[in-house]
Amino acid sequence: MSTENLENEGKEVAKNLKNKRNETLDQLKDTTSEITDAAKEKAEELKEEATELFENAKGKISETFSDENIDKAKEKLQDLKAEATEKVNEFTEDAKEVFSDVSEKASELAGDVSENLMDIAEDAKEELQEVKTKTKNFFQRLFGK
Repeated sequence: MSTENLENEGKEVAKNLKNKRNETLDQLKDTTSEITDAAKEKAEELKEEATELFENAKGKISETFSDENIDKAKEKLQDLKAEATEKVNEFTEDAKEVFSDVSEKASELAGDVSENLMDIAEDAKEELQEVKTKTKNFFQRLFGK
């Protein structure tokens, strides 16, 4: 195999690894974005539902019960709203953790890919040096120099 072929093959392998790394990072970014968007959307939906439930209950209670019962119901609804808010916050924290984990894995993958590229480049350099030395020795033996 010629030096040029080895060099071209090394470049092609490095190019393919770089493309694969970029594709993987893009996929991780897309997945992370989708997870984040879904978490935000779900949190907003839960917040809207809790608010709507609170307002509906508040309206019915006002029509049906006395001021004392209304106050008790409002307190209970506030507790439910606080609980719903807590759940939304927990869900948001979970989404943040997933995003953090995905980001960390993407960084690790990028580091691994970079390390592999460097190893491949170093191996290719060593192979080229070996081919150069063997070629030089061959010609020296062939021409007796």
